[in-house]
Amino acid sequence: MALPNISATHDFGGGRPLPNIESEPIQASSSAVAWSAILAGAAAAAALSLILLILGTGLGLSSVSPWTYQGVSATTFGVSTILWLTFTQIVASGVGGYLAGRLRTKWAALHSDEVYFRDTAHGFLAWAIASLATAALLTSVIGSVVNSGVQAGASMVEGVGTATGGAAVTGSEMAKSGKGNESMGYFVDSLFRPASSGNTGTPAGAVKPLPPGSASEVTRIFMNTLRTGSLPPEDSRYVGQLVAQQTGLPQKEAEKRVNDTYTRMQTALHDAENAVKEAADKSRKASAYTALWLFITLLIGAFIASFAATFGGRMRDA
Repeated sequence: MALPNISATHDFGGGRPLPNIESEPIQASSSAVAWSAILAGAAAAAALSLILLILGTGLGLSSVSPWTYQGVSATTFGVSTILWLTFTQIVASGVGGYLAGRLRTKWAALHSDEVYFRDTAHGFLAWAIASLATAALLTSVIGSVVNSGVQAGASMVEGVGTATGGAAVTGSEMAKSGKGNESMGYFVDSLFRPASSGNTGTPAGAVKPLPPGSASEVTRIFMNTLRTGSLPPEDSRYVGQLVAQQTGLPQKEAEKRVNDTYTRMQTALHDAENAVKEAADKSRKASAYTALWLFITLLIGAFIASFAATFGGRMRDA
C-alpha cells in the first residue's frame, strides 16, 4: 500500500510565509544611555547653579557688616546660606533632570519599569556631571568673588587684632617666634612710667636714665617667662632696680610694680589664648555643620534630578 504524498512546502518555504510573531522592532542593540540628553541637562543645571550661587554670594556679602550691631548675625547668615544652597540644588537639579528625561529618544518595545529606571539613571547622571562642572567652576569664578570678600574681612579682623595687642599670638608661640615683641612693648613701657607727684621715694634729681638696651633686656626677660611659666625672684629684683632707677620709686614699690605688671600680662595672654581656642572651636564646628548640610543638599539635588527626569520622560512618551 502506497503512502500518501504529503507536501512539506507548507512548513519549509514553499507555502505561505511564517507568521510575524512580533509586531514592533526589538531595539536591543541600541544604547540605553542618551548622552546628548544627559549632557544637555547637565549643562543647564551647571549654568543655573552658577548663576544662583553668584546671586547668593552677592546677597550674602551685602548683608554682612563689620560694624557692631549692623547686618545679620552669624546664625542668620548660616541658616540663610543653607536654605539658599538647598533652593539652588532643587531648582538647578530639577531643570537639568527634566531636560535629560524630556530630550531623550523614545524607547520602543520596553517595559514601563525599564523606562522608569532609565529615566531615573539619566536624571542622576545629569546631576552628577552638573555637580562636577559646578565644583570646577567654584574654584575659579565663585572662588575669586568669595576670596575678595573674605580677604576684606580678614584685613578688618587683623586690624582689630593689632589694636587689641595681637591677641592671636599667645603663650609659647610668642616666645618661639618672637612675634609678641610689639604686644610685650606695652607692658614694658608701663613699667618705666614716671612715678606720681605724691611719691615719697627717690627725689627727681636722683632719677638716672636707663642704660641703652635696658628695655629690650626687660622684654627678653618677660618673653622667657612665657616658656618657664613664672618670673624668678632674681629677675624680679633686677627689673625692679631698673624701674627704681628710671622712675624714682623705692625698690619695694618698683618690685611690686614689676610683679603687678607681670600678672596683668599673664592674665591678658591667658584671656587671648582662651579666645583663640574658642574661635578655633567655633570654626571647627561651623566647618563640620557646613559639610554635613552640603552633603544633605547634594542628596536632595540627586533625588530631585532623578524624579524630574522620570516626569520629563513621561511627558516625552505621552
